[in-house]
Amino acid sequence: MFDRAQLQALAAVLSSGSFEAAARALGVTPSAISQRIRALEERAGAVLVRRGQPARATPAGARLVRHAEDLALLEAGVATDLGLGTSTRPRLKIAVNADSLATWFPAALAGLPDALFDLVIDDQDHSADWLRRGAVQAAVTGGESALPGCDGHALGALRYVATASPGFRDRWFAGGLTAAALHEAPALRFNSKDRLQHDWAEAVLGAPVDLPCHQIGSSTAFVDLAERGLGWGMNPEILVRPAIAAGRLEVLLPDRPLDVPLYWQVTRLPGDALSPLTRAVKAAAKSVLRAV
Repeated sequence: MFDRAQLQALAAVLSSGSFEAAARALGVTPSAISQRIRALEERAGAVLVRRGQPARATPAGARLVRHAEDLALLEAGVATDLGLGTSTRPRLKIAVNADSLATWFPAALAGLPDALFDLVIDDQDHSADWLRRGAVQAAVTGGESALPGCDGHALGALRYVATASPGFRDRWFAGGLTAAALHEAPALRFNSKDRLQHDWAEAVLGAPVDLPCHQIGSSTAFVDLAERGLGWGMNPEILVRPAIAAGRLEVLLPDRPLDVPLYWQVTRLPGDALSPLTRAVKAAAKSVLRAV
């Protein structure tokens, strides 16, 4: 088994980015932190920390930090079950897509005020990779099949609509949403993993189309730039309702929304340590996502 103080030192170094900050957080000297990390590395038979500014985990270090965080969750759950007070707040590492974070997911986080969150933002079709690598404890994914060692829960579908400003529509789509028009009209995408615009265009046209794209790594800027006429894009319907109602955005094809099913995948831990998180996520999703 691993020494708890050594695991705490490792977690503190990697969360704070330095041995000095970790020493302040744990109320010990930097020398004590170094000794604990060195002893843990000898025990593990591997380098756990890449020294630098900031300090970063090696793959072995990341796995041990996950182990330390899982232990903290289990201990917090036991303390709660026994009615014991605890000053330790569990840290929950979660992978979530940006549009969920911009719409329904904050309500789930607010439902757990006694936890600390470490969020990884990634496309729903790639967030499961973080869970597969053991870098997070749970993820909002686009994949239905639960990963080994995880429980999966269907959350519902986030509805997207193709939107553009009235001026953009008049300039680029005056003759309709044709393949030629979509080939010329600038589209918006979140990043290189974002395929929503391409998937929607292919569904509408019945064939793939090459889209010229601006790359915008922010859900709020995505909406703002669509309103300003920079491009067209797929936006969560709930996020753009005010802009549509005010006439700043228009839905290009109201009868062709795109519903993206979302799933919650969570690591199995003894004692259902992550059950409160799962309940909060499912409740938040139910209030916003569409049944599928």
